Amino acid sequence: MSTKLEVAYQLKCSCNQYPWGRQGSNSLAAQLCAKQPGWDGEDAKQTFKIDEDKCYSEMWMGTYPVLPSYVADTGEDLQDVLDRHPKELIGEQTLQKFGHSKIPYLPKVLSIAKALPLQLHPNKDLAAKLHEKKPDQFTDPNHKPEIALALTEFEAFCGFKPLQVISKTMGLEPLKRYMPSVKKPDFDDQQLKAVVQRMLEADDNTIKETYQALTSMSESDFGSEKHILKLAPRLAEQYSEADPGLLVALITMNYLVLQPNEGLYIPADGIHAYLSGDIIECMARSNNVLNVGLCPRSSRDNVELFCSCLTFTPHTPEDCMLKKQPYKRSKQSKTSLYSPPLSEFDMLATELKSGEKEVLEKFGGPAIMIATKGGAKMKVGQKMEHDLKEGQVFFIASGNELQLEASSEGLLMHTALVE
Repeated sequence: MSTKLEVAYQLKCSCNQYPWGRQGSNSLAAQLCAKQPGWDGEDAKQTFKIDEDKCYSEMWMGTYPVLPSYVADTGEDLQDVLDRHPKELIGEQTLQKFGHSKIPYLPKVLSIAKALPLQLHPNKDLAAKLHEKKPDQFTDPNHKPEIALALTEFEAFCGFKPLQVISKTMGLEPLKRYMPSVKKPDFDDQQLKAVVQRMLEADDNTIKETYQALTSMSESDFGSEKHILKLAPRLAEQYSEADPGLLVALITMNYLVLQPNEGLYIPADGIHAYLSGDIIECMARSNNVLNVGLCPRSSRDNVELFCSCLTFTPHTPEDCMLKKQPYKRSKQSKTSLYSPPLSEFDMLATELKSGEKEVLEKFGGPAIMIATKGGAKMKVGQKMEHDLKEGQVFFIASGNELQLEASSEGLLMHTALVE
């Protein structure tokens, strides 16, 4: 069924299943997917229903071909609609900026029960080369910088610790074997890179011996890094005492615990591994990833390739954070802006109490929004009114104002957009 041109479309989305996702109704991603006219991931004509025996990890929103969104009323692939009406829906400025009618970002809701793989996303040059060589594994030629906004308490490993902190921990006897043979006066990024590579290339017995030696030590041996002893058994139980990702994460990476509304920014080639919690995630339009730990050996990518494209910023927990700012196009100042240093997207978070109102001035490009919690009366431009309910997802065409009046439960809404 062909879809008519409108200022906004309600979407039906789907939720995938990875072993690290939360089980059944414990998954917020699954809960939200079930509250909108979701599809089951195998057949767009089948309604999404929660199976309490399955783990649900990510609800995707947008036009990436792996889990595309469909127009709820007609069942048509959203990308097909955008291709027919690119100027009206995407907007001429965004079309000129990116050179295509695809949505340049990919928002998701993630529900995390155990650690995701230790990973990075290749930059544009490497992504293009990998896509050409292995298109089945690297399904696009784009980079994938991303942000994560906490909906609940959220744990993550992100970026590398300050060099002096890593250097001090590397002085522990069980870790000295991973230091490069050529020593420098000061521990620098090149030495850190060598340490990471040695850990990732070590055999299972060596990693296991190191793990057992470290966990036999006392808290006082770790100084300010006492969380290493707390987290080590948890990661080993989820994966293995012989998983090299465990050492890299615990010894070299920042461990962060975020509260709701706090955010992270992960640059292209930035090392990270999420641990637990529910988040809104958004990234440049890509699905490329290199995994080297906290996953089965058969799922690991080339260590030398991984290490060759590592970046070494940020180097503190504070540098990993993406701080919210006032959104200048919010007329009632109820909306915050999360603006990462990239051109593909910004993220808005609108929070209203019962009966409160908000007006967001005309968006400069295409937007995708989700009612993460609660609901509202919504008006898009001058043509569309809708009772927005929790879990519902909408595509908003470029150049439209958004008016909101929260329901009795209030509203938490997240909007990805091109400005």
